[in-house]
Amino acid sequence: MKYIVRALKYFVYITILMVLLLAVLVALGMVSSDVDVMFRNGWKSVWMILGMFFLIALVYPRVGYTRRAAHIPGSYAEIRDGVVRYMEDHGYRLEKEEGENLTFVSRSLLKRILRIWEDRISLEREFAGFSVEGLTRDVTQIVYGLEFKFRNPDGEA
Repeated sequence: MKYIVRALKYFVYITILMVLLLAVLVALGMVSSDVDVMFRNGWKSVWMILGMFFLIALVYPRVGYTRRAAHIPGSYAEIRDGVVRYMEDHGYRLEKEEGENLTFVSRSLLKRILRIWEDRISLEREFAGFSVEGLTRDVTQIVYGLEFKFRNPDGEA
């Protein structure tokens, strides 16, 4: 269900961005406001573009989100404060803590809006550390940063 919601959010997001871009171009007088003049095949082109946006929105959640293991030695009680501090230092705030599982969201409202509230990073406790889930680029940075921090406790991540 989460996948379908993300795909629909991205479809709406991409479509709104395109409409805003076209509105700016029309307002600046760079293109006609008539759809039949704006696009070579008129409304047929609009439907083709929407279909293309729909396909992109269906694929993006599959490649844009990931789950990776962060190998962090120690018991949960020993590493919890360090993990929370690391995430806070990198622009996240603790949203909820359920047992040994942590969920973080961005502190920046602008970042949350631009990511259509899909900025959640989940850390699920595993035997060797955490399983980190979220946006691929964020997860990659967080996993490498946490592993570095806990291998070099005195070094800055």
